[in-house]
Amino acid sequence: MKGRTVALAALGSLALAGCGGAAMSTTTSAARPGTRAAKPATRPRPAPKPKPTGPPVPRVASGALGPGATSGFIPAVRLNGQTAVRVARTAGGVALLSFDQRLVTLHLHSGTIDAGSAGWRFGPAVVGGERRRLVAAFNGGFRLNVGVGGFESYGKVGAPVKPGLGSIVTYSDGTTDVGTWRNAVPAPGKKVVSVRQNLTLLVNHGVAASSTGCLSCWGATLSGVVDPARSALGVTPDGRLIWAGGEKLTVAGLAQALVEAHVVRAVELDINPEWVAAYVYRHSGAHGPVTPIPVMPGQQGIPGEFLTPWSRDFFTIAAR
Repeated sequence: MKGRTVALAALGSLALAGCGGAAMSTTTSAARPGTRAAKPATRPRPAPKPKPTGPPVPRVASGALGPGATSGFIPAVRLNGQTAVRVARTAGGVALLSFDQRLVTLHLHSGTIDAGSAGWRFGPAVVGGERRRLVAAFNGGFRLNVGVGGFESYGKVGAPVKPGLGSIVTYSDGTTDVGTWRNAVPAPGKKVVSVRQNLTLLVNHGVAASSTGCLSCWGATLSGVVDPARSALGVTPDGRLIWAGGEKLTVAGLAQALVEAHVVRAVELDINPEWVAAYVYRHSGAHGPVTPIPVMPGQQGIPGEFLTPWSRDFFTIAAR
């Protein structure tokens, strides 16, 4: 009996040993306590797109400056998706540009002769950083030596300004107004950075001047023609600047086009084909070349199109 008991005990020990070996083998093949399962591979996140730097690139609307009349103003130039310039052409041959001053600002440029090349903030050609912001440009006023208006820019005087004359006044906040000097302009409390005067107002209080029938009152025309090329700049009640011009315009015709465009005050600018022109500029990227596009059908144009030095003063419209 004792021998049988010992034999049974030996068999039990072998059975336990076998069970223990199986348990150890199972524990070894399983994940160890305290370890984490591997995460599935994730795709790398794309690098963030770089934010645009520098001024917005002006985008000229396709077909906006084609020939033919338009039924009111249509978009011509956009900045960051917003319309900065609108264009209109009347059946009578007047081209008009409307500028949104919330998006653009006006610069007064000197010419090589009027008012001379040296020492001006904006000189006889559009260069450098201003060229990258260039939206549009158009002619200035009469020769300064005829004595019908002043020219001042950033504290420098090309010709003294005079009370009672029509004035294009730009302030340090980048806005421009048109009015009679020492009457409607300058605005109280605003710092003036430039003034260009030319005759008395062509339009005031939304009404054309009573002297539009007087040919000699509005400048000498080549060969004494009644309807040479003419141009003007005005302002609307909501602050839009309106440039108007045409190759064959009477004084009355130019004034009427401005009044119909809801201009309340306007100054006549230069006249005669050699000195009246306006352009908008197409940009090839932020740093590429710019291409001038004539605004007036059949305009004679300015040599160099304001991108190379020009003898007369002129205005540019630049992105803010």
